[in-house]
Amino acid sequence: MTIPAATVWHKSSYSDGGPNNCLEVASGFADVVPVRDSKNPAGPVLIVANHAWTAFVHDVRRTKQ
Repeated sequence: MTIPAATVWHKSSYSDGGPNNCLEVASGFADVVPVRDSKNPAGPVLIVANHAWTAFVHDVRRTKQ
C-alpha cells in the first residue's frame, strides 16, 4: 500500500511528549490505519486493520484508567 505524500498524520494523545514516545496515525483510509514513528517520518509505515486498531486502542485506554 502506498501512502500519499499529502497524508495528514496525528500524534497519539497517549504520547507523553517525550523524545522517545511519538506514535502517529493517519485517518481517512478505508479499512486500515497507517501508523508510523514521528521521529522517522520517512521510515516504514505499519498498516493495521481497523478492527485490530480499535481493539488495541480499547486495551490501551482500559490500561490507562
